[in-house]
Amino acid sequence: MIDLQNRDYQPTLNEMGEYVRNPVFREFCGEIMGAYRCAEKIEYSSCSMERGWNVKFKKSGKSLCTIYPREQYFTVLLVVSRKEKEAVETIMPECCAALRDIYDRTREGNGQRWLMVDLEDRDELYRDVLRGIAIRASK
Repeated sequence: MIDLQNRDYQPTLNEMGEYVRNPVFREFCGEIMGAYRCAEKIEYSSCSMERGWNVKFKKSGKSLCTIYPREQYFTVLLVVSRKEKEAVETIMPECCAALRDIYDRTREGNGQRWLMVDLEDRDELYRDVLRGIAIRASK
């Protein structure tokens, strides 16, 4: 088992998938790579809140999302900036209650909301996070 805190060993996406031990992780990454024709970038974060290895997906230099592997699930950081805010708020009534709650509880700072969404199932929340990423990619 890999140690996500070990800065000296950069895990592969497959090793992260083995760490998570939930097929939804690989499915989610595959959907992002397929939809946006982008590759993952595995980076080490020294941030005190989320220290360790994570997976970033970028399209044309723009961050689509960052994924933090956990045991049995993963957390997706979806940033909603000023550019995406109106479009995201337009679809928010159609989104599941869990995402609406996360959005409402996340404070806005510098015109952005950093939504931290835990995913473990391929459910409505999964679908709604992908919708948010699609909005981010189009702006």
